[in-house]
Order: sequence, then structure tokens, then C-alpha cells
Amino acid sequence: MRKDIEVSISCDECVRRSTPDCADCLVTFVLGEKPGELSLSSHEADVVQLFTDEGLLPSLRFHRAHP
Repeated sequence: MRKDIEVSISCDECVRRSTPDCADCLVTFVLGEKPGELSLSSHEADVVQLFTDEGLLPSLRFHRAHP
């Protein structure tokens, strides 16, 4: 039995929030101009990576701020 891992990305934790990188980020593309948190299963993340690799989706620009 394989356990599905969830990936969760919070814009509140990203150092690139409100920068030009934010406007071209996968999270902003999916959630709109006021992004918050994006959660994906490992399968969904794999599919998103395939689309990103083919240029169909913007890449993830998330970079976690250090505490």
C-alpha cells in the first residue's frame, strides 16, 4: 500500500511574495491574484511538473523565508 504525500505551499511563507516572480508563479496562476495556499497530492504534483516541463504552466517560484 502506497501512502499519498501532500505538498502544501503557502504564499505567506514565500520571500518572493509581491515581487515580479510572484506574478509568474504556478501558485498565482492556479489561485489568482490573491494567492494563499496551494495543496497538491504527490500524483497531482507529478502531473503539474509534466505540464511545467512542457511549458504549459509557469514554474513554481516559491522560496521559503528563513525564520
